[in-house]
Amino acid sequence: MSQWIDVAAEDGIFEGAAIAVTPIGHDIALYKTEAGEVFATHNICSHGHARLCEGFLEGHEIECPFHQGRFDVRTGQATLAPCVDPIRSYPVKIEAGRVWVQL
Repeated sequence: MSQWIDVAAEDGIFEGAAIAVTPIGHDIALYKTEAGEVFATHNICSHGHARLCEGFLEGHEIECPFHQGRFDVRTGQATLAPCVDPIRSYPVKIEAGRVWVQL
């Protein structure tokens, strides 16, 4: 059964950046695009064991810090080799300045 978990303050995520959160043992990256949208994915690259929160966010793509492959933070789909397998994405909602992720 899925549940909504309060994971962070929205103002704790800077536009164009990512942070890591670990609700209930899940390693998740939160991203805030330059447009102010917040997205969540699994924090570990599917190509190599890199933390995506340490990568470079450009538009809706996060670049893996190890091999520069990319993923769409909205869907988790791989968008640039060497990444080919998707990562999990999670629904996000903002309520009263808090970021909630559905696990």
